[in-house]
This record gives sequence, structure tokens and C-alpha cells, in this order.
Amino acid sequence: MNVPGDARSLTGDLDAAYASCRRIAAEHGRTYYLATTLLSPERRRAVHALYAFARMVDDIVDHADNPARVLDPRDGAQHSRIAGRRAPARLTETSPAQHLDLVEKQLRLALEHGDLDTTDPRRHQIITAAADTITRYDIAHTHLWTFLDAMRMDVPGTATHRTRYATMSELREYMRGSAAAIGLQLLPVLGTVVSVTEAEPAAAALGEAFQLTNFLRDVAEDLDRDRVYLPADELTAFGVDEAHLRACHHRGHTDAPLRRALAHLIAVNRDIYRQAVPGIALLAPRVRPAITTAAILYAEILDRIEAADYQVFTTRATVPRRRRILVAAKGFTTPGGHR
Repeated sequence: MNVPGDARSLTGDLDAAYASCRRIAAEHGRTYYLATTLLSPERRRAVHALYAFARMVDDIVDHADNPARVLDPRDGAQHSRIAGRRAPARLTETSPAQHLDLVEKQLRLALEHGDLDTTDPRRHQIITAAADTITRYDIAHTHLWTFLDAMRMDVPGTATHRTRYATMSELREYMRGSAAAIGLQLLPVLGTVVSVTEAEPAAAALGEAFQLTNFLRDVAEDLDRDRVYLPADELTAFGVDEAHLRACHHRGHTDAPLRRALAHLIAVNRDIYRQAVPGIALLAPRVRPAITTAAILYAEILDRIEAADYQVFTTRATVPRRRRILVAAKGFTTPGGHR
């Protein structure tokens, strides 16, 4: 990065950038953040940087009604207050699609020329840390562009915009960029005992498993944003269509047909976890406890949905803090688990 100052100030700026990313991960990705405590400090902050970058992009997409807003790492928990903030005046006229284009341009500049064209200090820190991680671990740039392309699918006005998915195949094509690409970005950071290419299918599958869990947990939130990430044909098989979904949302009650549909999709989700989890053995031994912890805790969200009788419109399924700590603690006692 071309940042004014001597080598000491450059290091300080980079440390501050990574610290901002750590705060974002701690506020918004509690399960992932807890799992990263099992990684070495260098790997840990690299994962925080990639998470913060993805979160920043997701934040732009999820608040298209206020496209100039950029996530504030200093106040991530105060969601309603963040929504009222705006980025510097020169960005306030941009559409969500233009905003994503600008993020991609800035990341490309940082990666290709060591320069970052932004006056927004929050964005500067996130992209600075992400670009340093991508360069340091030689992460293929195509994974970043694939991710950004998938995010554009969520933005009205883009050529690829869509808010409904007819089949699981269509949804998995979206998840190839929104989730699998994240798993592929992480592989060089985590390290493997086989070639990266050999480890990629399982890493991609684990990213998809996490994403589908999110979709099952966040049905109500997505409907409020006029999005349906549950495949239409899978729902139709149980007598559920979008009107049915919306009626259940309006009543705040999951009825029998939708309960059966969600049970089926949870089974599909668990099958993806079964395909992905054996791939953890392909990772470097020292990172396996962290990824195992993340996989266990995220999969348990499905258990919580079931325990709440699939009432996804009134209860947001979460794994209790005590349980998260217990699983993470077990990771510390596993050979290779360490801070």
C-alpha cells in the first residue's frame, strides 16, 4: 500500500487495519470468530481480514436502500445506528451496483499497483488488510471476482439480478460465488497436506453448507428484503409456494407443510456437511480444530431450528454462548489446537 510515512508507520497502519477487521469479525461473526481463536495469530488475522471484506460487501448489498452506507467496524453491533450513517459525500450518489464496482476497482488497485483510491478510512482499513492477506498467501484473485459477481446478483438493476431460485441447482450456482468462493479463499491461509486443488471440493462444500444454514435460519429476514433463497421446486414438493411462505410469515407461525419442507431442506443441508467435513483432514493439522469447531457450531444451528419446531418467523436459531465456549474449549485440548 502507498501509505505516507516510514516503515514503522506502514506497519502500524497495517496493524490498525487488521485490528478493525478483528472487531468486525467479533461483532458480526461470533461462531467464526470463536473458531479463529484456535488459529495462530497470523492465520487468525488473515481470516478476520477476509471475513471483514466479505461482510463489507454483504453490508452494501443488504442495505440497497442506503447504498452509500459502509459498515462501521467501531460500532458493528448497533445495526440501526449504522443504517443511518453515510460514507463520504462523493459516494452518496452511487447505486448499489456502482458501489460494488468501486469496491472491486479499489481492491484491484491495491492488489495490482499497491495503491488504494479511497478517502473512506473504514473502507481503506478493510481493503488494506484484505489486499495484504491476499498477497501474503497468494490467494487466487479469481475467487474474489467470483464472490463479487455473486453479490451483484443480489443488487437490483444489475444484468444478473435475481431474488428467487427455481431449483437447488440454480441456488448452488449462486452459492458458488457467495459461499464456495469464500472457502476457496481461505484454503491458502489455512494450509493443506495435499495440493490445494485436491482440497478445493470439500472447502467449497463447507462454504455452501454454512450458507444454506444461513438461508434456513434467516427465512423471515430474507422475505422482508423481498428475497427467497429456498428453491421453489423443493418447497412445491411439500405444497409450499411463496404466497404460503408469506402467509406463514404474516401469521408468525410455521404450519405443517412448511415444517415438512424445512425438515427436508435441513436434511439436504446436513448431507452437504457430510460431504464437506471429511475434507478437514486435508487441512494442515494445526488448523483442523478451528475448522472442526466452526463446522460443529454452524451445523448445530440446524438442531436449534428443529428444537424450536421450525418456528423461523418468531425465533432466530442461535447456539448458546455456553455451548460455543465448550466446543471451542474442546478444540484447545485437541492436538494442534492453540492460540
